[in-house]
Amino acid sequence: MAMKARTLNRHLRESLKSLARNGWMTFASASAVTVTLILVGVFFVIMMNLNKVATDLEEQVEIRVHIDLAATQEDQAALKKQIEQMPEIKSIRFSPKEEELENLIDSFGEEGEAYKLFEQDNPLNDVFVIKTKNPGDTAKVAKKIEKMDYAAKVKYGQGKVEKLFSFINMSRNVGLVLIVGLLFTAMFLISNTIKITIVARKREIEIMRLVGATNSFIRWPFFLEGLWLGLLGAIVPIVLISTSYYYAYDFLEPKLSGNFIEILHFSPFIYQVSGLLILMGAIIGIWGSLMSIRKFLKV
Repeated sequence: MAMKARTLNRHLRESLKSLARNGWMTFASASAVTVTLILVGVFFVIMMNLNKVATDLEEQVEIRVHIDLAATQEDQAALKKQIEQMPEIKSIRFSPKEEELENLIDSFGEEGEAYKLFEQDNPLNDVFVIKTKNPGDTAKVAKKIEKMDYAAKVKYGQGKVEKLFSFINMSRNVGLVLIVGLLFTAMFLISNTIKITIVARKREIEIMRLVGATNSFIRWPFFLEGLWLGLLGAIVPIVLISTSYYYAYDFLEPKLSGNFIEILHFSPFIYQVSGLLILMGAIIGIWGSLMSIRKFLKV
């Protein structure tokens, strides 16, 4: 066990010395990681916030069931029970016609004062306000409720809701494809950059093999170098993205408040992004080093 610890300590020292000896190559490799992680980080922050906005919009989608004016309390209870039995239903709230009139008056502001004339003889319907577990089921559920007794009118933003969900799904899929594509491109570019470093040290690797070093012994310093390069390359993206998001959040949050839409809070989101960038940097650096050194070793 002591021997293993000494060997690991030796690999650590050698990997750090190598980074210092190959200064320009270290700078080139770390810079490649930095540029890549800045692009991935910025795109990830944008996509996660767009996903948050999309989720908020989905949460606002609801079905409004206008109950027939002729329905008795027993009829309303029967309709409510029938709706509650549907597996797609998340919640159902009863909104009496008095509340509906009050909301109507408030929505028109000063002009809504004219509608107060109807307070004594309210012509509006009582309403069931419904949300589905999966917002994508809204249209399907609304069409089922339309066929039920005493459901006079069912509103859910027909036409607009379908387009909204279609756009949200397309955006999420495109974003996922772009992030994955960007990561693979990054790994390819960084692998080639690191490969140049390793090719420049081809003689060093050959000497190590001549003196009987195993593939594992040779591979470990490069494994650690890739790790350091990835971590070094993640520092600038973390600082840049964290600072930019801090000011962006400070600027946008007050403007969006009250609009039922908000971006992700600075904390803990930015710490999660920083952790992800560190992990990605480490993985990209290690993967690039191991892939680049394979041609020099017997696998």
